[in-house]
Amino acid sequence: MYIDSGLGTRKLKTLSVREEIELREREILSPHACLSSETRGRRFDSTSCNIRTAFQRDRDRIVYCKAFRRLKHKTQVFLSPMGDHYRTRLTHTLEVAEIARTIARALKLNEDLTEAIALGHDLGHTPFGHAGETILNEIVPGGFSHCRHSLRVVDVLENGGRGLNLTYEVRDGILKHSKGFGNIIPKVPGESAVTMEGRVVRIADVIAYLSHDLDDAIRSGVIKASLVPEDVTHVLGDTHGSRISSMIKDVIASTVVTDKSMKLDISPLMLETMLELRSFLYDNVYRAPQVHNEFEKARKILQELYEYFLENKDAFIRERSRLFEEERCLRKSNTPYERDVCDFIAGMTDRYAQNLYSKIFMPSSVV
Repeated sequence: MYIDSGLGTRKLKTLSVREEIELREREILSPHACLSSETRGRRFDSTSCNIRTAFQRDRDRIVYCKAFRRLKHKTQVFLSPMGDHYRTRLTHTLEVAEIARTIARALKLNEDLTEAIALGHDLGHTPFGHAGETILNEIVPGGFSHCRHSLRVVDVLENGGRGLNLTYEVRDGILKHSKGFGNIIPKVPGESAVTMEGRVVRIADVIAYLSHDLDDAIRSGVIKASLVPEDVTHVLGDTHGSRISSMIKDVIASTVVTDKSMKLDISPLMLETMLELRSFLYDNVYRAPQVHNEFEKARKILQELYEYFLENKDAFIRERSRLFEEERCLRKSNTPYERDVCDFIAGMTDRYAQNLYSKIFMPSSVV
């Protein structure tokens, strides 16, 4: 394109697709949003893409990685449920991403960054859900946390040991998404993500599991809908959709925005209701006999696999190399052997762990 400025004809610079998107972000997004053009960068230098922004590339790297694909066969709450409609770790992740993007859009935050964090937040989850995390935390030297392991997956374990080389903002959001049984909105500044988008994902994670874990528990017969506290039903509604909608609307309405800051918040009534529902789920679902019995099965499988591979290094190397041939030449691990075994077990799907356990400890007799 050329323009006559009166001082002679000169050629205008043609913006790339990425630069046009970055320009639109500056024009449309909130001053409190994290602009992709202002990322703090990656751990290792990387050439920019002409089409995708930095956060869009992160989202794509996560979606195409092996750890993301394995989420479809990892437990959310119920171990190997006999039904096709129960949540898995993958469907949980997708629901978190949808909720987080809805909130981010309403608050004019960066949806691409929000989605990337949400899609990557549980990449380090173990087989058998939080039961697996609890078990590994008990038996592995130094403990185990799925949020820290999610960061390890994207930094070290994926891509044949080279990691995904994600941006600082996505890595920070993945690390700080977890809340356990603590505060939904952190009180300690260092526990909060550095971006508003990362903070949105943390709340979206809670919203998602509070509603869908209750939905699955009722469907499975672990609890009856009539047992849900009336206060919870009165505030949130009695369907999965109404619960999600009620919590999302409250977060958007309660968030305080000024010229200088944005403070994500939840109204006192909604926060009290969410905490009551969380306590109800812990007491009546996560600690229910049916779920606890599955927990004990998971404990036996993971603990015995861990101990077996600690004592049989050759078997460990053969099994891992069989699955990840590229690791034999790309991954030179300097980590303690115990952590290598932990990495391998944490990456297993439920069915792979069960099948491997049967192969090792209950081999079929050959006639």
